[in-house]
Amino acid sequence: MAFCLNDVFYPKSKARITLKVLFICTHNRCRSILSEAITNHASQGKIEAQSAGSQPVGEVHPLSIKYLQEAGISTEGLISQSWDEFEDFAPDVVITVCDNAAGETCPLWFGKSVKVHWGLADPSKLSGSEDEIAQAFRATIDEITQRVNAMLNVDVDTQDQEALREAFQALGAQ
Repeated sequence: MAFCLNDVFYPKSKARITLKVLFICTHNRCRSILSEAITNHASQGKIEAQSAGSQPVGEVHPLSIKYLQEAGISTEGLISQSWDEFEDFAPDVVITVCDNAAGETCPLWFGKSVKVHWGLADPSKLSGSEDEIAQAFRATIDEITQRVNAMLNVDVDTQDQEALREAFQALGAQ
């Protein structure tokens, strides 16, 4: 039995080393950035995560950096960038994390990537006290961490693309 991701066939006996995941948010400054950093931290090389935006603002939200660092997650190399930068990345899975991005037409080069939506509230848009904003960022980080930890338990070696889409989509509904 074989499975196919990125149009490359791997025998069932050969374990997949890295799953490539691209997180998409319109501005690529908060939720997709958090998702990228948390995934790379939690997966310890089992998943290669990147993030991008359809209309990136060009800077990572400073509170994204602050609360990732507070959680002990590296922020090195995090930048706000366009999905056009990832034509050669060839993600296995594309995950939109904001409702606007979920409704946008993805570039053709996403091709056969498994595409799912994990709607997340945007903590950077919250107005409130410093404590309320901090709690919103921490809650978002916790939610992403739970989803990523569950994603690590999905058997990507034996499932076809539709089964993977269903499995990853279900994680976004938790």
